[in-house]
Amino acid sequence: MICHKSDSNSINLAVDALLKEEIVILPTDTVYGFSGIVNNSYSTDKKIKEIKGRNETKPLIQLIASPDEISKYSDVVIPEKIKQYWPGPLTIILEDKRLAGKENPTTAFRCPGDLWLRNIIKACNAPIFSTSVNRSGSPVLDCEEDIVKEFSNEADLIILDGDKKNALPSTIIKIVADEVVVLRQGSIKL
Repeated sequence: MICHKSDSNSINLAVDALLKEEIVILPTDTVYGFSGIVNNSYSTDKKIKEIKGRNETKPLIQLIASPDEISKYSDVVIPEKIKQYWPGPLTIILEDKRLAGKENPTTAFRCPGDLWLRNIIKACNAPIFSTSVNRSGSPVLDCEEDIVKEFSNEADLIILDGDKKNALPSTIIKIVADEVVVLRQGSIKL
């Protein structure tokens, strides 16, 4: 199914699909992203990786509805000079309480700048996975027509919001022992 972000039912359609563990392509404040609800089985994580042809070990970003939600998932205190960029195009890798005892107990979190998208996440009452719309190793798709042509048979729902030509992905940082390390320079220059 394909609809437009401006459609009055776009949020409801996205939430319904996500709650059914379907894969949705959503416009974000950066690039289009494959999305699926984060649940205990991580079933949508697996589906997204299959569609992309992505390495099983490479984790997906988890989008949250508000900056304050981070305390549900991590005890790491984000410095104010960094937290000021949320909501926005900044991804922060932190220790994740849900992964305590695991070999790599970190998760990449982002609170997107787009209120429409944050409303979807809030209505799901859980984070949602997000990763750029492309096949692994190929350029990110930034044209609606290309996204529909490439993925309409694999995504359960595509919500369009115009082309995103030259859009930059989020900046990715990691906070380790109070030190901020920039892993990918994107929309925000740190």
